[in-house]
Amino acid sequence: MDLYRVRDPSDCRLPFRIEHMFARKIRVQYDDAGRAVPCPLKWLDSFSMRNFTNASVFDDTLPVSDGEMEIGSSVPLEQLKDSMEDWFRRKGYLPKDSHLLLAEK
Repeated sequence: MDLYRVRDPSDCRLPFRIEHMFARKIRVQYDDAGRAVPCPLKWLDSFSMRNFTNASVFDDTLPVSDGEMEIGSSVPLEQLKDSMEDWFRRKGYLPKDSHLLLAEK
């Protein structure tokens, strides 16, 4: 049996968990002079990589491409937005007069 093709959770729990860990797909954009622009993958990756040290609530975040992330069902979207804005500003990515726009796809 190919464990990573299991679709029925009764067949095997581990692959089902892996398959559904990042079940929510979100769009991550920032405001650039009134225009919504996808956040670069570099920004998203920087945020996700730094969170392995301290913010376990964001462990289930996976950058996919520019402006796209997959997140777990327990990740609070508003808290994620606030933490990402804070991190992006500290890194110098996000201007002070700009803000993030997060939306589930």
